[in-house]
Amino acid sequence: MKTVFSIIAGLSIALQVNAQNATYAERLGYPKGAKVIIMHVDDVGMSYDSNIGAIKAMEEGVANSLSVMMPCPWVPGFVHYMKQHPKTDAGLHLTLTSEWKDYRWAPLAGKAAVPNLVDEEGAMWRNVQSTAMHASADDIEKEIRSQLDRARTMGFEPTHMDSHMGTLFARPDFLERYLKIGMEQKIPVMFPGGHDYMIRKEIGNLGLQLVQAQAIGKKLWDAGLPVLDDLHNVSYEWNQYKNQKVSDEVLQKYKTQKYIESFKDLQPGVTMVIMHCTATTEVFEHISDSGNNRRGDLLAMLDPALKKYIQDNGIIMTTWRELKERREKVK
Repeated sequence: MKTVFSIIAGLSIALQVNAQNATYAERLGYPKGAKVIIMHVDDVGMSYDSNIGAIKAMEEGVANSLSVMMPCPWVPGFVHYMKQHPKTDAGLHLTLTSEWKDYRWAPLAGKAAVPNLVDEEGAMWRNVQSTAMHASADDIEKEIRSQLDRARTMGFEPTHMDSHMGTLFARPDFLERYLKIGMEQKIPVMFPGGHDYMIRKEIGNLGLQLVQAQAIGKKLWDAGLPVLDDLHNVSYEWNQYKNQKVSDEVLQKYKTQKYIESFKDLQPGVTMVIMHCTATTEVFEHISDSGNNRRGDLLAMLDPALKKYIQDNGIIMTTWRELKERREKVK
């Protein structure tokens, strides 16, 4: 997701942030100065472990939103769960890469329709750079529409759309197609069109400006969609215990403290907090070496200390479903 930050930096021109500007949270009816967060789980449907982790994080913890990787094998299992839990705040984690070594997926549109999205193994390219180098904007749009079509075929109407690995932010024409489909279909899209404080803090102020990002935010808002003020996307970098055998207690304490420390920097507005909650089994290590990171996210969401911090500091929890409902009431 670092690509999200990079494209905003590359597209934008200078602007000094006016502290008097109303946040999108205020415009959606939240109190002035309110810190509003979506606790969002990515990569649902990728594996059985991913599904169980997301369910536990939402049913037993403070996570309250998620998005599904439609080309992946365990999507039916999660959609069956959603049919039993229709109020689940579930979006599309639009997937244009297939990054793991031995566990891979292909585009839903099929090789004939999107030949430039397919690598030598018949799967999507392994990284954002390769996708950006080979795929056309038409390929990207066809695949987005195919993923949306599969969701609707399965009876799953997404509450929002976002981007796996930030691929849709890798090129301006990719971004344009993503935004176009969201506005056309009236589906909220993940795009930080506000003050972007956490993003600027993460990559540094040098080169990162806001005019074009805020212009895109205004365009989405004027199209009737809710807009994020900021993104919190740092948890995947908290890797102190990568490839180490550590207890759940150690992982939970570490990840919870990292979330609490980072939340001290939250600014007023709507912030989407991105995580990857996974109930890792012995199988997951054959998919990815990110098991400790993902399990740590799950354990943090289950930690009463994190819930207490959110409550004690007056942080308001919301979902994409609620944001859309609030936007529909704003004239």
